[in-house]
Amino acid sequence: MVKKLLFVFCLLPLALGYGQQQKFKVVLDAGHGGKDYGAVYHGNIEKNIALQTAIRVGAILEKDPQIEVVYTRKSDVFIELQQRANIANKSKGSIFVSMHCNANKNQSASGNETYVMGITRNASNLEVAKSENEVVTLETDYKIKYDGFDPNSPESVIGISILQEEYLDQSIELAGRVQDFFMKKTDNKNRGVKQAGFLVLRQITMPRVLIEMGFVSNKEEGAFLNSEAGQAKLAEAIAGAILDYKNEFFNPTNNVNIKEDSKEEIIVKESPKKDIPVKTPEKPSEKTVEKGIVFKIQISASTKELATIPSNFKGLSPISVESSGSLFKYFYASENSYDAIKQKLEIAKQKGFSTAFIVAYKDGIKIKVADAIK
Repeated sequence: MVKKLLFVFCLLPLALGYGQQQKFKVVLDAGHGGKDYGAVYHGNIEKNIALQTAIRVGAILEKDPQIEVVYTRKSDVFIELQQRANIANKSKGSIFVSMHCNANKNQSASGNETYVMGITRNASNLEVAKSENEVVTLETDYKIKYDGFDPNSPESVIGISILQEEYLDQSIELAGRVQDFFMKKTDNKNRGVKQAGFLVLRQITMPRVLIEMGFVSNKEEGAFLNSEAGQAKLAEAIAGAILDYKNEFFNPTNNVNIKEDSKEEIIVKESPKKDIPVKTPEKPSEKTVEKGIVFKIQISASTKELATIPSNFKGLSPISVESSGSLFKYFYASENSYDAIKQKLEIAKQKGFSTAFIVAYKDGIKIKVADAIK
């Protein structure tokens, strides 16, 4: 019998963002390895494709002096899922990117997709998560280490996905960029950004995504994945997405953690027929639109809606909220001056919101903080 887990959701919102560092640390995780071959079709072996592509991505990123690359593995070795999380968290990485290849009994299936942690009952997403999670059966005492997890149980897969919502907003931002760059660099089908419960992601304390680069079970696409030319294009796409994310969200020259939000963002929505992300512009209501340049502090984002009273936010006031797809984003303060909002940021951090960050608006529409300062 599968051990049933009880989940207690804290009333305080989960903080998003990550602390400022000297370098932007990218943790690259080549899926599978050693005795775990991953999916194998038509002579295409997932563990080899994942490793070779991860190393190519790292080589591109390392050309940027502001980036430090951390690998969970750089050779054909078996690394337990828990150890991958330990490597990532110990390094205090800025983002975690896990690279895999998909497979399906229907060998005509094709395309790439990027996953973030989330609750899903979509059958195809559960199947992907189940396939990637089966590696735990190669580990000793995996049911003890992973709290009774059973890779063949949909309840287990759904259960792990609700352990953490932290960094979901930023993970979606990164995942959306990966899919955008895949479209720019390859002709492969874009299967979109999706949510599922992956053990390798569950204890990562940073924005994190799992990329299914394509189907090794598809003879043509598998050959592309297994070729040097194909891996070069995939690496360029993944590295390009990471650099784009880094350039927008990471500012190593400023002692303030600035998030430069875009006017649109990719929101994951579930539906019975499809699981496709929808780009939804954030349109503040008439009552909340403030004219001119306005700075706010985003202190958290959660799928849980909370009353905007000080007691729910460690005494901070005023608090405002915006809904964005299934997420509720919570903001503290509203200032026309950048110097004034920096002071409010310090107050938020002193209250315990250590990963709070500044966002900016012009006439109620989000713009980049750098543009607002200008």
